[in-house]
Amino acid sequence: MDPRWLARRLGQILIVLVGISFITFVLVWLAPGDPAQAVYTSQGITPTPEMVDQMRARLGLDKPFLTQYVTWLGNCLHGDFGTSYSLNKPVTDLMLARLWPTIRLALVSLVLMLVIAVPLGTAAAVRQGGVVDHLARGFSFLGVSMPNFWFGLLLIWAFALKLGLLPVVSTGRGFDQLIMPAVTLAFAMIGRYTRQVRTAVLEELGQDYVIGARARGMSERTVLWRHVLPNAQLPLLTLLGLSLGSLLGGTAVVEVVFSYPGLGSMAVSAVTSYDYPLVQTYVLWTALIYMVINLLVDVSCARLDPRVRRGARS
Repeated sequence: MDPRWLARRLGQILIVLVGISFITFVLVWLAPGDPAQAVYTSQGITPTPEMVDQMRARLGLDKPFLTQYVTWLGNCLHGDFGTSYSLNKPVTDLMLARLWPTIRLALVSLVLMLVIAVPLGTAAAVRQGGVVDHLARGFSFLGVSMPNFWFGLLLIWAFALKLGLLPVVSTGRGFDQLIMPAVTLAFAMIGRYTRQVRTAVLEELGQDYVIGARARGMSERTVLWRHVLPNAQLPLLTLLGLSLGSLLGGTAVVEVVFSYPGLGSMAVSAVTSYDYPLVQTYVLWTALIYMVINLLVDVSCARLDPRVRRGARS
C-alpha cells in the first residue's frame, strides 16, 4: 500500500471529522430548548431565571458560539469530550459503556445476514428464472420494503406476547435477549444483500473465463467455488464495510423498540434531554468509526485486487 495514499486518506478523514463536528455543533446550537433549564427539569426542580443563568455560565453556554466550539474541539483533541448534562458523568465513560453492546448487536446481525443472504443470492443466480430465484426476489422485496421498527414490533407480538418464547425488553446480556434485535436489523440487510449477491454472481457467470472453464470440462461446482465466488467478493466486501458502519450509527430505532442498552438508545435519550455533549460525541464517534471501517475495506480490496492497488497509486 502506497504510504502517500494512506496519508492522503487519513488527512481526508481528519478534514471530514472537523467539518462534521462543526455542522453538528451548529445544529445543536440552533436547536430549540435550553439545556440549562433541562438540567433542573430532569432533577424535578423548577428553576428561577437566576438559576438558569448560573447554570448556563457553569456549562459555558453564555459564551459566543465560536468560543464554545473552539473550546469543545480543543478539549476533544485532548481526549476530553465533556460531561453529560443529564447524567453528570464523563461522556467518554458513557460512550464506552454502550459501545460494546452496539458492536455486538451489529456483528451478530451481519453474521446472520451473511449466513442467509450469500447462499440464497448464489442459489438464485445459479437457478436464474427458477422457483428459488422468484422466492429470493420476493423475499428481497419484502425485506427492503418493511420498516425495521414495524418488523421488530411484529417479532415482539409473535414471539414475546403470543408464544412467550423471548423477552419483550432486551438487556443484551444473553442470546435470548439479543436474537430479536439482531433478526430485526438483519432482515432488511438480507433483502438488500440477496439481490447484490445475485447480481454479482450473475455478472461473473457471464464472463469469458467462466465459459472457458466450462469448455475445459470443469464441473459447475468447481467453476462456482474456485472462480465465480472469489471474483464476486470484492463488491460484496465494500458493501459489507458500509453496512457495518451504518449499523453502528443506525441502530437507534431498533434499540429503542427493544429497550436495548446501546449507543443508539442513549443518543435518543440525549436528544430528548438536550444533552448536547453526548449528542455531539455520539455523532463524532459514529462518523469516525464509519470512516475507519471504510478505510480498512479499501485497504483490504487493494490487497485482494491488484487493479485497485494500481488505481490507489495513480
